[in-house]
Amino acid sequence: MDKLGKASFIPSLDESLKDLQLEQVDLLLIHWPLKDDAVPMEEYLKELKHAQDTGLARHIGVSNFTVAQMQQAIDILGEGVLYTNQVEVHPYLQNRQVVDFCQQHNLIVTGYMPFAYGDVLKDGSIKHIAEKHQATPAQVVLAWMAKSGFVTIPSSTKKANIESNLGYVDVVLTDEDMVTIANLDRGHRLANPDFAPEWD
Repeated sequence: MDKLGKASFIPSLDESLKDLQLEQVDLLLIHWPLKDDAVPMEEYLKELKHAQDTGLARHIGVSNFTVAQMQQAIDILGEGVLYTNQVEVHPYLQNRQVVDFCQQHNLIVTGYMPFAYGDVLKDGSIKHIAEKHQATPAQVVLAWMAKSGFVTIPSSTKKANIESNLGYVDVVLTDEDMVTIANLDRGHRLANPDFAPEWD
């Protein structure tokens, strides 16, 4: 957060690219919106766009932005500039206001923590759907994410789980399955540090 100002944004990115031994990253995000105006949003978003314009980033986006912050970002940069908003999305936190806004403005929803640290994998409804499709609960959640139009970032430390998760592409959820999962939403937010915005 201390590298968002005009004086340090591009030098910090140059340093990261050097460390990565890359000339360009595919996607560069503002990971958290600033809660105060220590660096105005207009300043750091214009630096983000400058990084794209100078070829340091192929796509640019934001993460953990609320509806109001996304609207502010679009007002600053224009429609269609931001590629994604990366937010917490899983069956227990479906983040519908943010998702709806993103879809209305052609912003890809990148959902992180799709398994809610494993909480949703223990859910009886998810397990029932998994049994019906001869799939794992993780595959069901990933199939739900895909059918909902989300990109997702599942994580695992086990190679076998990563390989198994890829089997989600063979899971075809029914409309009934989708309704069942939609009804699991309970506002169960896990990523909520003290510098988080006022969530929708």
